[in-house]
Amino acid sequence: MRISRRQCLRVAAGLPVFARAARAQAYPTRPVRIIVGFAPGGAADITARLIALWLTDQLGQQYIVENRPGAGTNIGTEAVVNAPADGYTLLLVSVANTVNATLYEKLNFDFLHDIVPVAGLVRGPLVMDLALSVPAKSVPEFIAYARANPGKINMASAGNGTPSHMAGELFKLSTGLDLVHVPYRGAAPALTDVLAGQVQLLFDNLPTSLEHIHADKLRALAVTTAERSPALPDVPTVAEFVPGYEVSSWFGVGAPRGTAAGVIDKLNSTINDGLADPRLQSRIAEMASVPMRLSPAQFATLIVTETAKWARVVKLSGARAD
Repeated sequence: MRISRRQCLRVAAGLPVFARAARAQAYPTRPVRIIVGFAPGGAADITARLIALWLTDQLGQQYIVENRPGAGTNIGTEAVVNAPADGYTLLLVSVANTVNATLYEKLNFDFLHDIVPVAGLVRGPLVMDLALSVPAKSVPEFIAYARANPGKINMASAGNGTPSHMAGELFKLSTGLDLVHVPYRGAAPALTDVLAGQVQLLFDNLPTSLEHIHADKLRALAVTTAERSPALPDVPTVAEFVPGYEVSSWFGVGAPRGTAAGVIDKLNSTINDGLADPRLQSRIAEMASVPMRLSPAQFATLIVTETAKWARVVKLSGARAD
């Protein structure tokens, strides 16, 4: 049987596809890095290590968390953008990535183009913390107090462009309040000054504030998600008083553009299996978060939606990276 030149070319053209499929099926064959653009010890780092342990157990190779903090996560993100698109360098994606697209005037990458979504991990609320020195017991009372004292209430944040900063800016835009933003180098020093009464307001990740709320050292006015948190079931949402308000702190996994679809699908399936595992769900609940279990397409939709949302907030608020 003779094979024509056209048939040979057709077979040859298909070989790279078969090769990529074979590599995806065998993946991983060596250790994998998960780059985290935050310092060790925070919610991002803990989330990355939880999923890294699961992937290590399920896929038979080590998934190693590598912390590369700096420039609002841009240093870590750029490292992944420039890594080979082979599935062996992954990125812990966060709200910061969607904010930075507008907050920074010039970046060496285009996040929406250069990072491909792999899987959503978890999402959880921030909590609207008020210093005990402020005579307000609810969101409406705080709004009334702030309107009576324009420019006199300091709103702390973990730094420019962080979820705590953006949550505060969205609250200001939604209510028309004149609050003074005071950025800190991280959530810990911001929380310390709210506890001491040196600043009055902080939108903080719920897990780090929880013990202080239970000890009556902070007043939790509301949580920022669309639904109440099981960790604070008696605390209302901001949206119950400010319609349409919603802010979540969330994390996911991304990979360099060009990563094989088979690798992405394998990672997505394995991660979603982990997010359905009762043991992992218990650990996630301890962080006052819930698993997302999204397809790559659903996670992409979330990223695009959040990028547009925070672009509007950054532009209207005049927020800056420095």
